[in-house]
Amino acid sequence: MTNAPLLTAAVDAFKIPDLRRKLLFTLAMLVGFRFIAHIPVPGADVAALQRVFETNQLAGFFDLFSGGALSSLSIAALGVYPYITAQIIMQIMQPVIPRLQEIGREGESGRMKINQWTHWLTVPLAAVQAYGTPNLINITTGGTPIIRDFGFDVNPLGTLAIIVSMVAGTMLLIWVGELITQYGVGQGISIIIFGGILARLPFKLFQAFAAEVNFVQLFLFAIVALVTIVAIIYVYEGQRRIPVQISKQIRGNRVMGGGTTHIPLKVNSAGMIPLIFASSMLLLPSVLASYLVSNENPWISGPATWVYSTFNAGTSPVYWTLYFVMVVAFTFFYAMVMFQQQNIAESLQRQNGFIPGIRPGKPTDVYLSNVLIRITVAGALFLGIVAVLPFVVRSFTGFQTLTVQSTALLIVVGVALDTMRQLEAQLIMRNYRGFISR
Repeated sequence: MTNAPLLTAAVDAFKIPDLRRKLLFTLAMLVGFRFIAHIPVPGADVAALQRVFETNQLAGFFDLFSGGALSSLSIAALGVYPYITAQIIMQIMQPVIPRLQEIGREGESGRMKINQWTHWLTVPLAAVQAYGTPNLINITTGGTPIIRDFGFDVNPLGTLAIIVSMVAGTMLLIWVGELITQYGVGQGISIIIFGGILARLPFKLFQAFAAEVNFVQLFLFAIVALVTIVAIIYVYEGQRRIPVQISKQIRGNRVMGGGTTHIPLKVNSAGMIPLIFASSMLLLPSVLASYLVSNENPWISGPATWVYSTFNAGTSPVYWTLYFVMVVAFTFFYAMVMFQQQNIAESLQRQNGFIPGIRPGKPTDVYLSNVLIRITVAGALFLGIVAVLPFVVRSFTGFQTLTVQSTALLIVVGVALDTMRQLEAQLIMRNYRGFISR
């Protein structure tokens, strides 16, 4: 077993009854998610929807992350992204609101309270998106309504039913994700996103290959995809290990503790969150401008039309420049917020630990913050490059259809590595060689 390949390790995982049960449960939940993703809301014009997602690349981007649920306007069209947005808001608010910061330090009970409030915040966020999504797509279709009589002014009960069904679909997916976390393998919410991307990715590839058969472009795209995957793995696994010395404690006649360890500071500690958050923020201008495009005043409709075309099509250099800047900024911001919440310097001091050459307390916190900022530069620039890579590839190769897959690759590779690491730990606990160990 010392040189067991990946296939052998996978077979070993299925030989263990409880691990096999976890894997089968995860697969069953993913199958259930795919069934949910194909339940449309009542009255949706599927043909009009397909025309939108065939011609609008940015709409195809969000459809990819919903696993095709958005292009059929399923009850799961919003995916788990309202919940992710609520998580980001709660994490940002904790350093700002002292009471939330105190609750976050209460251990498991505090985390449960914050998680409950996150679920409550998800509901209004999902309701707003459920109302705005059909309106935005209606404007994108050029006036062809995808849902007839949608709006509280024309059909209040029908509109309310659609909003409630989409909110319920989002909460159902969150529940499925939490079941996977508890009884399956991997982080459930990430697995849901992972499953949606993988389910839609083959269709996107087939669509691209059927539309453009230039083998030179396909070869260039394959090279870029391979290099991107290798770079994602390299950066995702990259970390700076800060050495830590644990002082010995004398209790009576016994000497306890002591030794050395390290603090792993990841190059990309923010993960995929900056990409999702930046794309959501850039969607807001097009949503707001869509309500002003038809205004009779040309001083209002003119700028609104420019904003809508710039941010909705996803083909403007302005859009991609702002995307790069926002991804880099959010990466730094999110990494620092997460670092402050961990209170590493305080935890080290409580455990009689210290970094050699650095005084405990505030100097340790300053030192770790400076190190994190330096290594995050590489992670932030990498995420920014991954974000704008579709635009760069399209500009140099002319390959038009596969322009949004780099972000999907980042999420797929990241979730796959995290899941494999969990399986690795499970196998090592049972004296098996894992996926990563050799």
